[in-house]
This record gives sequence, C-alpha cells and structure tokens, in this order.
Amino acid sequence: MLLGRDAERDRIERLLADAKAGQGGALVVAGEAGIGKTTLIQDAVGGSTGMRVLHAVGFESEAELPFAALHLLLYPFLDRLPQLPAPQAEALRGAFGLADTGDANPFLIGAGTLTLLAELAAESPVACIVDDVQWLDRGSSEALLFAARRFRADPIAMVFGVRETAVPFPTPGIEWLRLPALPRDAAGGLLDGALPGLALPVRERVLDEAQGNPLALLELGAARLSAQRAGTTEQVHEVGPLPATRRVQDAFRAQISALPADTGLVLLAASADGTAPLDTVLRVARALGADGTALDAAEAAGLVTAEAGRIAFRHPLVRSAAYQRATHHQRIAAHRAFAAELAAAGDADRRAWHLAVATAEPDEDVASELERTARRAEKRGGAMAVSAAYEHAARLSPDADPRARRMAKAAHAAYDAGRPDRAARLAAEVITLTADPGTVAAAMHLRAQVEYERTSPAADAALALDAARVVLDTDPEGAVSILTEVVGAGRDGAAADLVAEGVRLLRDLKLPSGSPLTLPADAQIGWGELLAGRPAEAAAPMRALIRAATAEPVDYLHRIVAGFSALMLADDDAALAVMETMLDEARAAGALLWIPYSLELVALGRALRGDAVDAQAGVEEGVALGTELGMDTEVAVLRTVGVWTAALLGDEDRCRALAAEAIPVAAQRHPVGAAIASWGLGLLDLAAGRYAEAVDTLHAVCTGPVAHDMLVRAVPDLLEAAVRNDTADRAAGPLVRLHTWAEHAGSPLASALSLRCRALSETDADTADEYFRAAAEQHTRHGGRYEQARTRLLHGEWLRRRRRRTEARAELDAALTAFEHVGAARWAARAAAELAALGEPAHRRQASDDPLARLTPQEYQVVKLAATGMSNKDIGAGLFLSPRTVGHHLYRAYPKLGVSRRAELARFVAAHELPNG
Repeated sequence: MLLGRDAERDRIERLLADAKAGQGGALVVAGEAGIGKTTLIQDAVGGSTGMRVLHAVGFESEAELPFAALHLLLYPFLDRLPQLPAPQAEALRGAFGLADTGDANPFLIGAGTLTLLAELAAESPVACIVDDVQWLDRGSSEALLFAARRFRADPIAMVFGVRETAVPFPTPGIEWLRLPALPRDAAGGLLDGALPGLALPVRERVLDEAQGNPLALLELGAARLSAQRAGTTEQVHEVGPLPATRRVQDAFRAQISALPADTGLVLLAASADGTAPLDTVLRVARALGADGTALDAAEAAGLVTAEAGRIAFRHPLVRSAAYQRATHHQRIAAHRAFAAELAAAGDADRRAWHLAVATAEPDEDVASELERTARRAEKRGGAMAVSAAYEHAARLSPDADPRARRMAKAAHAAYDAGRPDRAARLAAEVITLTADPGTVAAAMHLRAQVEYERTSPAADAALALDAARVVLDTDPEGAVSILTEVVGAGRDGAAADLVAEGVRLLRDLKLPSGSPLTLPADAQIGWGELLAGRPAEAAAPMRALIRAATAEPVDYLHRIVAGFSALMLADDDAALAVMETMLDEARAAGALLWIPYSLELVALGRALRGDAVDAQAGVEEGVALGTELGMDTEVAVLRTVGVWTAALLGDEDRCRALAAEAIPVAAQRHPVGAAIASWGLGLLDLAAGRYAEAVDTLHAVCTGPVAHDMLVRAVPDLLEAAVRNDTADRAAGPLVRLHTWAEHAGSPLASALSLRCRALSETDADTADEYFRAAAEQHTRHGGRYEQARTRLLHGEWLRRRRRRTEARAELDAALTAFEHVGAARWAARAAAELAALGEPAHRRQASDDPLARLTPQEYQVVKLAATGMSNKDIGAGLFLSPRTVGHHLYRAYPKLGVSRRAELARFVAAHELPNG
C-alpha cells in the first residue's frame, strides 16, 4: 500500500479509465530521485485490467544512441509496420537501423510512432509507460511526446516518469503531476512499517534527514538501524545541509565500499554500460581484475539483481554511486574494456562512445569513429545524437580545420533538433576555431536563424548580413542564400536599412552563368525596390520567381519568397498555388518546421480572398504546431493573421482578444505582423461604422514602417473610412502610393482596388460609375468573393444615394449574398441595412444557418480532405493525427453538416464552394 499518495494515484487511475473509455491522454509524473515515481506508476498501472501495457526505460549509457528507447518500446510490434503509411514505415525502419533509408526525418518518425500506437490501441486500450525519461535519447523522447500530444480519441494513456531536476525536453500540452515530499505522518508510517525497531531519537533523525523522500527513508533508516545495532549511531551520516538524494547516494557508496573490492569492480563495469548483457559485464570486470564470483556479494546486499541475462540496479542512484566512487583511472579502464568487447561484437556506435569517454586528449582515430557514428545517426534521423557525436568528435580533433568542420555539423544538427540555444552556442564556438570563409559564414548564418525566433527578424537580418559579407568574394551562390535571409528577415522586422544593404550586395554579386539562384536573387532585388516605394522595377523579377515556383519545384526558402512576392503583388491565387503545394509537400515529408511558415501564407492568402473559415483552421493548426516547436515569433505572426480573420468574420470579442495577445509580442519582434493585426482592428471598426477609430488605426498602418509592403492593400479601407468620416485628406498620400503600386503590380485585384478608390474619390457621377463597374469586372477575374462584395456594396450605396433603386438593389443583394457566403457578418449587416433603406426586407441567413460555422477548425480540415476521397489513415498522415482521431472529427462533423455518409461530403463541399485540399 502506498502511503501519502492517494491523490496522485487517483489522477493516474483517472487517466487510465479515460483511455479505456476512448479518451486518450498523457501525464508526466515528476519528482526528485527516490521520491517514488516508479513505484506510484507501477502501482496504478498494475491495478488496471484490460489494457495492453507497453514499457520502456531510459538508460544513461544510451542517451546519445538515436532511438534506443523507442526501439525498446516498439520492437515487439515491428511486424505492424506494413500497416503504416509508407513514408512513416520507412522512417521507423531507418530509425531502428532496419533499412538504409537515406536521411530520415525525425518528424516522420514521430508520426510513425503515433500511427503504430494507434494501430495497437484499435485492438485494445494501451497504457504506455516510459520511465527515467531524463535519460532517454532525444530522438525517442521527441517521437513519444509528438505522439502523446495527439491522442485524443484513441484509447491510449501515456505516462512519463522523469527526474524533475533533469528534464531534457519541453512538454507543452501535457499535464505534469509533481510528487512532493511525503507528509511527516506518512513518512513515519512508511519507516515504521519497513524498519520496526528504530529507537525514537534515531527515528526522528531519519525523518529529518530524509525530508519526506521514500527512498531516503528506507536507505537511511536501514543504515541507522544497522548502526543502532552496532552501537555506532552517532558516526553515521551526521545531519547537515545536503539534499536527501545526495544523502542516499552517500549511503549507497558506503554500502558498496563495505563490500569486497572485486565486487566494486563488477558494479563499476555494470554502471559503465547499463544495457550491456551480463556476460559482457562479467568479461569487462575480469579485464579490470575482478573475480568472476564477485557479483554474488552485490546481489546478497540487495544492490543489484541478475536476471534475463542482464544486471539491474535496485535504483539509479546505486548505479551512480558505483560509478562515481571508482577512481578516474578505473573508469577509463572500464570504458576501454567495453570498447574492446564491442569491437568484437561489431557494435561500432557503442564502441565509439566508450572510446570517447575513455579518451581525455585529442585523438583523431577516436574522433573519426565518432564522426562515422554521427553519419550513421544522420541516416536514422536522430538529430540530437548527430549533434552530440559531432561535438564530441570536434573536441577530440587534434587539428583546427576538422575540429571546426565537426563543430559546425554539431551546431546544424542541434538546430535541426529544435535546440536553438545549443545551436547558437556551438556556432559561436565554430567562429573561434577557423578562418575558413565558408565555415565561418555558415556558422554566422545559423546564429542569425536562431535569432529570428529567439529575438526578432531584425536581429536575424543584422547577423545574416555580416555572414554574407564573409563569402561575397569566395562563394557568391552561398551569399545569395544568406542575403535572401537578410532581405526576408529585414522585411519582417521592418529594418529598411538592412533590406537596402542586402539588396545592394545582391546587385553587385556576379553569379555564374545559368545559376539557379539568379531568379531568387533578382526577386529579392525586386522586394527591395517595392519596400522602398519604387514598384516600377519590382514586379517583373518577382513574377519571374512566382512563375518558376509554380511551374517546377524550388527549395522551401525560395518558395516562401515566391509566396510573399505574390501577396505583395495582390496575386493571392498565385500565392496559394505555390504555398499550398509546399504545404502538402512539407506534410508528406514531415518537414514540421516549415509547416507553420507555410500555414501563415496560406491562411493569409485565404483570408484576403474571403475564405475565412479555412484561414482560421490554418491559423489554429499553425499556432498549435508552432507552440509545440517553440517558434515564438511565428506563433505571434500567425495570431496576427487570426486577428485579421476574426475581423473579417465580424467576431469582435475574438478579434480584440487575439489582438491584445498578439500585437505586443509582434510589435517587438515582427512589425509586419503587428501591422496586419492593426489592419484587422481597423477593418473591424470600419465594418461596424466606427469610422473615426478606423481612420486613426488604418492611417497608422498605411503610413507606418511597413506601408510599402503588402499593407498597401489596406489603403482602400483607409480611404473608405476617411470618406465616411469626412477626412478624405488623411488618405491622400497613401492613395498616391496605391495607384502607383497598382499600375506596376500587374494583377487584376490590384487594378480593381485602385479603380474602387478612384470611384470613391471621383466627383463626376458618370466617371465614378465607370470606375465602379470597371473594378467589378476586374474582380470577376481575380481576388475572391470578399473584395468583389466590398466593391459591389460601395457601388450599391453610391447608387442608392443617387436614387437609382433598381441598380442599387441588384448590387446590394449580390453583396449581401457574398458576405453571407464568406461569413462576414458585419459587412452582411451593413448590406442588409442598405437594402432596408430601399424598403427591401433582406432575408438574411443567420450565422447559425451556416453549417460550416458549426465546425471546429480541425473538423473543417478533416471534412475538406475527406471530401476528396482520402482515407482516415491518409488524412491522419497529412495532419499528424491518428486515424481514429480523424474518424472522431468526422463523426462529430456529420450531424453539423446534415450528412450521414462520407460519400455525401464531396457533394456538400462542391455545393458550398470550399477549396479542396
């Protein structure tokens, strides 16, 4: 019976009960060493019937071996891999060393873990227990946490036991259960039950020293009882300021020291490699000089057990004590003996790590072995294992150039693993190790990329500019890639001076004839012209890159450039064509770091086109994934797109709540994002008829530091608010920029927006009418229903004021229908009010009548994909959900949509004109 843990046990039992009822969940049980995490978990899970229990444990000696713990958990079920989507199955085979799959993607490994566990849960509820998480290799912990965050409709409970002082990973979205010290009465009950006979003063002293730690109670109590019986109580472990776990480790060291010396050597061998088979440990112990029977004394003392061909320590602190009490020379000898054993067994990776630990001075042979280990880890997708192996190889490299090269690889692998602080630290070290321009520039560029999310895009651009200057003369193509970062990040950070300098350097570069980077370089130069307010020379090179990105694959970075170029030129359809393809590819490839950036552009493009529900779904997915990946800047930007989308939908409470959350962060990090959110607030006021407030907000957007960006598209809103507020002069300057931009942008939407503004500004009735009609004609070619409805609303209002009732009615009715279709509630209300002024009762559709409005964003995504004929498994693979969770979303969506079968979804999507895919 557990004492003092009733509430904690109840929480784990609720988790298991929920899983058996079909509601998945995860829990981290955390606390100091010896606090009872493992005992609590085992007690709760042991009392649960009807569940398949999977168990894995982290080993300190395997912390640098990629996917060691994941393999331990899943290897009994590898025959299920053919049931997984092929990319996920191949990723898991590569992770477990079953196939050479090229460079494995760690996110596909996480998705494969999710799907495989879901397949098992389809047969019976699953309890997945992972203990000593602090020693899990990074690849395993990330894959398991990736899966744990996504079990909602699957009968799976995941419980992680972790030493709280050594958590190696963040766990957003997963509840923590922290085990406190036992209350003194429960601690006394445990002590009295396990060790009766302690004298009262000794008992009180043990309770004081143990500080409520169960293991400390038992170990210190046993030591006190032995001392009491020997009459030496006062000589054992005097009271002091040491924490309980240190006291326990000291007690274990004392126990080991009391055993024969040969036994200490056997325990040293076992502690030097926690997963080595028993026969290997004994051979290593003999190599250290121990007698083959020396293990018996350790077993008799209860410090270890030998079963199933392995040695298991009673507690990790016993293992730590056995290792730490040995001399440095003895530890080195143990690792060298293991290296010799593993060489004979053909285990190159473990051999390399033992050699590395045993090598105190630079040694190229050992460094080369570690580098080969890193290369093998690259094939398996264990980015942190790659980083650790390269870093250790660098530190053992005698020569400067190999040291710098290996350290640079360690830094890049850390960045790929989502460890930006480690990446920046290693990259900074690279710069001190070499003068090679390419290596130095790459390290500086990496540090710049870290700063984008950690500090701001402007900080990124400044560092990247310094990096580009290093290789301008030696590697112009490499410089283009870095300068792309300068211009893009400088744009996001509204750092006009950095953008201008980046563009100047791009102009001066001499690229080789036929270089594939010519188009991206030219497009970035075009960005510079546009952002500087000189659109005449900007559009042609930007459109060339857009055409190239639409027609054939280009790398992700330059597709992002192409997508933003299209939005800057008001070609939303082209932006979506490029970015939706990239999003699909990133999903299929498991390139999670690129998905939030893709979703930002896709959501913004869809929102600007009026596909508000779809945009909202993209924003929420991007925020959830970006939060999980620690992409703080990108999360803030996505939320600013959410502000604009909520404004379009007329959801004032949500719009203002999102703005209050997003704008302060974006203003410090990403001024373009902050301006998008402010544009949304101005749009909200405009739709609600609060024209003075709208003018103030929109004027700040249209004259601010990003006024020449895509934010030029806010000028029509500013003009409309200013005209309504009788302050049209406040829009005069921005209006000139809009017309100049539209003249050169070359898109029908840009022309339509310019024509709408000319109509609002025109005093001659016939000319104004022509402008309105010309704008509407341009809208039929591009731009979506929303902007077309805005133009028709303004034209209808203009016609009504001139008593042209029949024409006004047609325009207003068309506007109302379109606004209702896109869910723009406040704009629809305004159109309905105009129709009422004509004496025409508007039969408005209520928001509750729109079945799409009843779907959650994730239900919307699932419905949209299911309508294309995709299976639940394929949808899950794309959205990183389990097939059962996909089915759960469909089950909830059917009654909301008024359909009963999957086959009806395609007809529903077609009828509602949803974008498929």
